[in-house]
Amino acid sequence: MILFFLITIFIYSAYKVSFHRIEKYQQKSGERLAALPKFYGYFAGAMMAGVLMGVLCLYQWMALSLESFFGILLFIGFGVITLFLLPKTIKPSFKARHTLEKAGYFLFIVAALLSIVITTVVVLLLISESFRFFTIVPLQDFLFGTVWSPEISHGYGKSQGQYGALPLFAGTFLITGIALCIGGFLGLMVAIYTSQFANPLTRTFLKPALEILAGIPTIVYGFFALTVVAPFLHSLGEWFHLSISSESALGAGLVMGLMILPIISSLSDDALASLPGELKQNALAMGATPSEAIRTILLPAAFPGIIGSFLLAVSRAIGETMLVLMAASLQPNLTGNPLNAVTTVTVQIVSLLTGDQEFDSPKTLSAFALALVLFLMTLALNIIALFLVNRHAKRYEL
Repeated sequence: MILFFLITIFIYSAYKVSFHRIEKYQQKSGERLAALPKFYGYFAGAMMAGVLMGVLCLYQWMALSLESFFGILLFIGFGVITLFLLPKTIKPSFKARHTLEKAGYFLFIVAALLSIVITTVVVLLLISESFRFFTIVPLQDFLFGTVWSPEISHGYGKSQGQYGALPLFAGTFLITGIALCIGGFLGLMVAIYTSQFANPLTRTFLKPALEILAGIPTIVYGFFALTVVAPFLHSLGEWFHLSISSESALGAGLVMGLMILPIISSLSDDALASLPGELKQNALAMGATPSEAIRTILLPAAFPGIIGSFLLAVSRAIGETMLVLMAASLQPNLTGNPLNAVTTVTVQIVSLLTGDQEFDSPKTLSAFALALVLFLMTLALNIIALFLVNRHAKRYEL
């Protein structure tokens, strides 16, 4: 905390000192500067940040402690010396704005390339480890097997467990389907209300209130499902003489539906609100009722944004970990009954990689195979979303 405070003070000081120095020079000489004074300040602040980051790297390389009094004093000394010398090295003829724009452009390129490199490394890691797993367990047995019972096998190439992942995929799609039915329907209804029927004051308060749900940590949703939803469903099942598991797919799906509701409602609301007002007005002028105008004109026109919100929510639901880890079961169960306990792909990945594991055993390698399938599933959903959005965007281009 002290280090962050010191870095902020030095960067701000470098900005102010360079800004006032260049401003005074301009007032005194009357010459035209190569850039506005604020850009000289921005450049000085960026240089100060770079110097301080370099000092921190030097501390790490020399194994110096920043928590000691000597370490902090030495860091302050570096900052003061840089603050004294840096403004004097920036000349009024220096093109600060042009340099900052080029540096920003370079950083954007580096960030884009870095994201591509990281994604490529992750995919290659998943493929290589999954290939090791599939040399032990046949691919068809993994994808279409109905029994998931991994066991620890000492030594690479030995498989004693059963790695049929079909119950995991079935549980994942069952919970996701329930979540989509709940969150998709309610989210779309909320989006229609906020964009077409709510007055500006109601919309101002209602939309941010719904978007707050997206900021709630998933572990809170899991705790809510574990302590509120699951006991309620169990009691409701006893009242109707139904056997509902305490870790049912229905409970996990209901809470996951609440989790993805703000994603669908917010993006669908934006898609509907961005349509020209003439669409609805022309439909009403032709004698259509408001509901008919929304159903036959606005929803088809906003279909690209709506389908994009649905598929984004599905991708979020399929990859969700913490909520289903707390609300779903660890027991693989190939069933379509939402009242039974099921498990998901993400839950099994967490359980397989928890604790000390041998990365040459089929049990651990199966987690990479599950992760690869999960990655391919979300990738396919994104490709389908782009295809549908592009296709219908051309059809309803406004």
